Amino acid sequence: MTRLPVWPSSANLGRNFAWIIGLLLLFRAAGAGAETLSLADCLDLARQDNPTLQVAAREPHLAGQQLEEARSTYRPRLDLDAGYTLQQAPQQFVIGGRTESSQDQNYAHMSVSAEQTLYDFGRSAGRVGAARAAARAAEAGYAGREQDVFLQTVTAYYRVLDIEYLRQAAEDEVTQRQAHLRVARALYDEGVVTRNDVLQAEVQLASSRQLVLAREGALKNAWLELNYLTGRPDDARADLQEDPVLELDGIDEKTVWNRPEIEAQRQQVAAAKERVTLSRGGYWPQLFARLGADYVENSHVEEQTIYSATLGLRVNLYAGGATTARLRQATERLGQARRRLDDLQRQSRVEYRAGRNDAEVAARRIDVAETAIRQAEENLRINRNRYKEQVGTATEVVDAQTLLTRTRTEYYRAKFDYQVAVARVRRAAGLL
Repeated sequence: MTRLPVWPSSANLGRNFAWIIGLLLLFRAAGAGAETLSLADCLDLARQDNPTLQVAAREPHLAGQQLEEARSTYRPRLDLDAGYTLQQAPQQFVIGGRTESSQDQNYAHMSVSAEQTLYDFGRSAGRVGAARAAARAAEAGYAGREQDVFLQTVTAYYRVLDIEYLRQAAEDEVTQRQAHLRVARALYDEGVVTRNDVLQAEVQLASSRQLVLAREGALKNAWLELNYLTGRPDDARADLQEDPVLELDGIDEKTVWNRPEIEAQRQQVAAAKERVTLSRGGYWPQLFARLGADYVENSHVEEQTIYSATLGLRVNLYAGGATTARLRQATERLGQARRRLDDLQRQSRVEYRAGRNDAEVAARRIDVAETAIRQAEENLRINRNRYKEQVGTATEVVDAQTLLTRTRTEYYRAKFDYQVAVARVRRAAGLL
């Protein structure tokens, strides 16, 4: 008898397919988790792919084009004017009662001229100087924006690490409370403790599990922020390296004066000075030279093309007060730029000192928290043993577990605050 092949049932096929999909997802997750990123890697990614920096990177290019536009005042200006004119009637002269046409009724015409400014009492120099300083300010301003993005990236980087540690602390608390629940149930089964101890342990376990879920959600949000800042996909994940950490070596208050924003504002002051020079030039004449060729189609004249050379002077006698108003505006903007520079220097000094103070406080908090963690672990061990030996209460064990979790949380928060404070100090100095 021929045996028919036995095909797997649809249920078996479904289970096999589920196993295959599960293994693929597991391998994919393992491959994704294999990626390792350091803080330097994230800063490099932010420099290359951050959306904000990609937009801001165009500003120095625009400023460079404005500088080229300003430099055009040093070069000659070439103009071409051409056309064909249709008239109702040609122009005529009346001579001795007779009329005689002086031009054709319809005619073509063209004019070509080249004009060069010879001297304008600092107007061109002021325009170019202001544009050059504005270009330098744009470059320094971009460097300042880059530093801002770097500070956000550093903060997001350590926030991911911080929340990951906090989630681990919450999971450790779940493990501890599961162990406590098993002990409480065993003692209850022996009739040593009341049902209340078991219920209390179950409620505290549920609370700890909710804390884990909350921190998992916070971790997802922290990754979203870091991925945005570094230009990575929203669902990208990696193992972040904690070392090396940021340090304060080589940074003092003097380094703050070299931060990009201060240099950008210095260039804005220089540009404002040049604009004052440009505005003052409006009171003085311009010397220019012009070469021209003017052609007018006209059968009534012999010379239809006229060549000319002009050395001239152009001066505005009255502009309704516009020249004076422009000078006053430029002078006021110069004073405003100087005041803004002084304010920025003071703000930078405050940022530096505040970051230093916060870093010192956070460093001391880390030392205190490290000691507190060892004490909290010992306190939990003692209370567990006391509870097992029936000389302590379940509430004391729960309180000891909560205390240990809170102490670990304070330790991780202190480490996070220290790194962010150091990053703020380095940001104040423009050294991120």
